[in-house]
Amino acid sequence: MFRTLVTLTLLLAATPDLRAAEQDGVGQSESMLREAYRDIPMPSRFHVEHTELEGPVFANEQGKTLYTWPQLKLRNGYSGEAAGQIACYDEVVTVSAGLMSPYPAGLKLPELDSRPSCTDLWPPVLAANDAEPVGDWSLLLRKDGARQWAYREQALYTSVRDKEAGDTYGGYRRKRRADGGGDGDSPAGRVPAGPPPLLPPGFAVKTTSIGRMLTTHQNYAVYAFAGDSAEKAACVGECTRERQPILAPALAKAFGEWSVLERAPGVRQWVYRGAPLYTYTLDPEPWSQVGSDAEGWRNVFTQRVPQLPASFTRQRTLAGIVLATAEGQTIYTYQCGDDSVDQLACDHPDDTQVYRLAICGGGDSARCREHWPYVLAGAEESSVSRAWRIVEINPNTGRFADDEDPETLRVWAYRERPVYTYEGDKKPGDVHGGGTGEWRGKRNGLRAHWLRDDYMKGIQ
Repeated sequence: MFRTLVTLTLLLAATPDLRAAEQDGVGQSESMLREAYRDIPMPSRFHVEHTELEGPVFANEQGKTLYTWPQLKLRNGYSGEAAGQIACYDEVVTVSAGLMSPYPAGLKLPELDSRPSCTDLWPPVLAANDAEPVGDWSLLLRKDGARQWAYREQALYTSVRDKEAGDTYGGYRRKRRADGGGDGDSPAGRVPAGPPPLLPPGFAVKTTSIGRMLTTHQNYAVYAFAGDSAEKAACVGECTRERQPILAPALAKAFGEWSVLERAPGVRQWVYRGAPLYTYTLDPEPWSQVGSDAEGWRNVFTQRVPQLPASFTRQRTLAGIVLATAEGQTIYTYQCGDDSVDQLACDHPDDTQVYRLAICGGGDSARCREHWPYVLAGAEESSVSRAWRIVEINPNTGRFADDEDPETLRVWAYRERPVYTYEGDKKPGDVHGGGTGEWRGKRNGLRAHWLRDDYMKGIQ
């Protein structure tokens, strides 16, 4: 409770308009920067692609992102693939696995006449007959005798959702909990694989809704002060009681975008892209970003997400800052993973719409449109990035529209999934639709698109 009160106090002390403007400025200046990564040995057929949301990822010859399916503890067992094992095959799964309570195993899954197999959606990355292991890249044997590439003993796949080099529509790195662990409610999803970021020891990079954020290895946020420079720190004396400089060892040397500032004789501080780095002693827990709410302080990102559509706004809520339409209505994303052994996603327009229709309208598409309207794109608006695109949807089916559809809507989509508003939100800042669905919307439901969601730890 104490941590919740501290978090809310710091949130309410921030000036939302100033904060939004400050973050916008940072986003514009950093949007052209890409995250640096360590060069590691890899097979010649693979390379690294820079992506908008996930930073550097491994890709095949066609530029398609490589994914792993890490094992995750669910409520009634484990799903995904353990290191050195393969569980994704071409058999069509017909019944539920009972991994996510309260539903038992053995329930018939929907639309079996068109249900894909795991490998229909996730083609395995197969190796040539003469392929040899390289560094962290190894070879695993499939049941049919084919050899499959693995990275750090995790089998590699591509996604049929990705069409162009740099697409990451198949999955994401963002964790649902600060500690990165599973909570039993979220499906075991696929994760883009990539090289380690180019960082000094003690640092890490975490994917957030607004960018690839620099943290300590304990997941605490890293901050920079506007008054500092690469040659001199303005945060001294009393300032350092709450803002602790991140010290560099005596033998540390500058490399890449990293340098070292000597704050005092023998006291050396890490500097990233010209900014000395600090932690905030009042951060209530890992993943918190509340230290950026003080004037002049900001979080540090290795790269920012693309700019949002110009018609979108940011709205303050009791639990953080949420993305909203021009009228201030909160924007929601739909997420879904079925309770099957292969944990197939069901949140994309090409997936079955049975789950979504059940949650948003009791199976009635008209009720879905009434309760959860699509966020329509203006006639003059156009796609702004791969993350935020305008797509054409048949509102009666929820699938991508074709030329024969009598009714088509131009709607905004995040990661190629349409976004929605909620009819129960009556004023800017309302988030009454958040967590609608199974297990607070984590398994099958709708959740607000938070731009700052670190306040919600302990509030939900």
